[in-house]
Amino acid sequence: MKSPILSQKFELALVYATRLHAEQIRKVDGTPYIAHLLSVAAMVLEAGGSEAEAIAGLLHDSLEDRGGAQTRAEIRQQFGEEIFSIIEGCTESEIIPKPPWMERKQRYIAQLLIASPSVRLVSLADKLHNARSLLASLHQFGEEVWTYFKAGKDSTLWFYKELMPIYRTINQPWMLQEFEQLIFELEHFSSIK
Repeated sequence: MKSPILSQKFELALVYATRLHAEQIRKVDGTPYIAHLLSVAAMVLEAGGSEAEAIAGLLHDSLEDRGGAQTRAEIRQQFGEEIFSIIEGCTESEIIPKPPWMERKQRYIAQLLIASPSVRLVSLADKLHNARSLLASLHQFGEEVWTYFKAGKDSTLWFYKELMPIYRTINQPWMLQEFEQLIFELEHFSSIK
């Protein structure tokens, strides 16, 4: 499977994402947020995704975390409708303050059920990287990591498990296998004292 040659549009998206999320960090370990966005885009490309899907990977949290009318307009203008629609499909909520956790997750699951394969691919890459990061944080900091998540362990794992049947509809066996393995490891993780 051959990945696309990346154009200046990808470079523009990389700069845009870096600037948009410049002050954001990951909640547990304080890693600059761009690391997550780069990882999602990389996984999309490694899975044979298109440049548009990889750009959407870079920008998948833009509406949710740095949204508003200006961001929506900039993305549409600079990157086009195809990329915008993938980003929109990966967005849980743009409402501030955010709706309750369970309401957002149930809406996201319903949204993915009717989403395009492109949206599902970017979403899978996002959740796969989140699960990888979560497991790494558990190994580094122990079970107190779950306190950083409003929903806690059981609800977070419920959400990941609910996504699996949807992700199985796209042909990404290595990503699915790793995601399933991570869910298992997260479920059975116990801190070594």
